[in-house]
Amino acid sequence: MPRSVWELPAGQRRTVLRHLLVSDKHRFLYCYVPKVACSNWKRILKVLDGALESVDVKLKMDHKSDLVFLGDMKPEEISYRLKNYYKFIFVRNPMERLLSAYRNKFGEIKEYQQRYGVEIVRRYRKNGGNSAGDDVTFSEFLRYLLDEEVERMNEHWMPIYNLCQPCAVRYDFIGSYERLNADANYVLERVRSPPFVRFPARQPWYHPVTAETLHYYLCNTQRRLIKELLLKYILDFSLFAYPLPNITSEFCRQ
Repeated sequence: MPRSVWELPAGQRRTVLRHLLVSDKHRFLYCYVPKVACSNWKRILKVLDGALESVDVKLKMDHKSDLVFLGDMKPEEISYRLKNYYKFIFVRNPMERLLSAYRNKFGEIKEYQQRYGVEIVRRYRKNGGNSAGDDVTFSEFLRYLLDEEVERMNEHWMPIYNLCQPCAVRYDFIGSYERLNADANYVLERVRSPPFVRFPARQPWYHPVTAETLHYYLCNTQRRLIKELLLKYILDFSLFAYPLPNITSEFCRQ
């Protein structure tokens, strides 16, 4: 296992450095993971750096502007921050994160339907050439993930291990989506954030993936597909202590 970002192959190093956001004012690094409340953390960074008035401002999130990425710095600046800044990451049950990405990107976002959906249906469905990409099934999505090279995956479904390299970066805190508010408040206190900055409330339009929804999708998917996929995401399960999903016939009959 790599013990430093400089031991990583160039492509892997580029990925992790592109996902580490910097707050020089509060001396921390946050590795953002799509589908794990990263939009809210980006809002907080913008408020802490004075680029946004409040975390409650009703603006479409710009995921690039007014944010500082570690990858844009010089090697010595990168090394200094990795050694001296407080580093944290937030993780989520891997299957839940994949289902959330699937429902959001292929159910709501035209750009993803056209860029990925059309190709997925064409590749995995007989006579799928006329699809607009908005009818990708969960099984087709999982087959696509199995065939994708991890390093080339879109960040919304790339394993957390590959996005944030927790062996090469020594994180001081690993928060979880399941304890989001408590863990977020702990981090805000730890980085000495001003009292008026709090973690944003969940948007009323947001429909989280429930245990029942996940159960439904997993139990209606070929068991072989899920078993093969678990191998691809096994480090996310094992390193962050998530149990493997129960897809036995007995459980699914419930």
